[in-house]
Amino acid sequence: MKKTLAASAVLTVAGLLAAACGSSTSNTSGSSSASAKPSGGSSSASTAGKFLGCMVTDTGGIDDRSFNASSWQGMQEAQSADPGKISVTYLQSTTQSDYTPNINTFIAKKCGIIVTVGFLMAQATQTASKANPSGKFAIVDNAYTPALSNVDALLFDTAQDAFMGGYLAAGMSKTGKVATFGGEKLPTVTIYMDGFYDGVQYYNSKHGTHVSVLGWNESSQNGSFTGDFTNQTNGQNLTQTFITEGADVIFPVAGNVGLGAAKAVQNADSQAGSQKVNMEWVDTDGCISAAQYCKYFITSVTKGIQTAVKNAVTTAASGSFKGGNYIGTLQNGGVALAPFHDFASKVPSSLQSELNTVKQGIISGSIKVATKSPA
Repeated sequence: MKKTLAASAVLTVAGLLAAACGSSTSNTSGSSSASAKPSGGSSSASTAGKFLGCMVTDTGGIDDRSFNASSWQGMQEAQSADPGKISVTYLQSTTQSDYTPNINTFIAKKCGIIVTVGFLMAQATQTASKANPSGKFAIVDNAYTPALSNVDALLFDTAQDAFMGGYLAAGMSKTGKVATFGGEKLPTVTIYMDGFYDGVQYYNSKHGTHVSVLGWNESSQNGSFTGDFTNQTNGQNLTQTFITEGADVIFPVAGNVGLGAAKAVQNADSQAGSQKVNMEWVDTDGCISAAQYCKYFITSVTKGIQTAVKNAVTTAASGSFKGGNYIGTLQNGGVALAPFHDFASKVPSSLQSELNTVKQGIISGSIKVATKSPA
């Protein structure tokens, strides 16, 4: 891959979702209801008598089926690990202008750790951490150069598992065409698309095939984007275009817009005489986060946000917090392909074996994945 996912202390790139979701709220069920009560019965660490873990969402909202939802799940899992000690709460960001006020609200509440979600909060998080050096922070989908001692920066080398997703897609395609598209042209999106593209090329090199990728050209870094992460109709229409052009495996990197892609795949499945079309989900296990479409998901290209966030909160609560940059990889389990679920018997055993070989090759370095998150 020709492009490197750069990280810096002032990286101001959006995270994976940018939906506008209303009010600030907090709860323990993941609901975005404005009437939800703060978990633990209090939003104050001092009055609750507990360690308070606080999360600021990106504008995609708490129920985005992607990185905000995964981050909140990690917060809840931290509370469940020690409910007598840890309480968690969140504030939703409706616009980018909410980031700093939300962080400052949590600083005033004396949160034990403040977790921010998404690249767009990189500068606001850095500013807050430097102004409050005794405070503890974490951020999802960003790293700092140099690393910040009081920020647990959580980044994921998704080019690695997307490479496997591309290899799998090429191996499962019957038409010799697969497709990918993004919500917006952001590094957190295009790193997936680069990996997917390269995985297809690697499959071609090993099998002497010519599976093509619609929607992305790695060399030019140009491709198809819907323009946001919320408009499912745009995702459905773009996916229908890909299907019309012959693609039979679709990989949307677009958060909730991917549900529109799934609808197009479902519609194709219901039409007599149409080609069989399937897809791969992104970030989370789609068979859990979008279970209604599980029958069309060959796999999901995931990153372990919830585990990383849970660890950030629990280590802060236990007094063993360490700042710095965490990079999720295939080797440490920070990125992975999800189970095949309904496709467990449909993915040929030979292809599954090849995927295991590819995974070990990426881990050992014998297979080069050129787009990398910073170490």
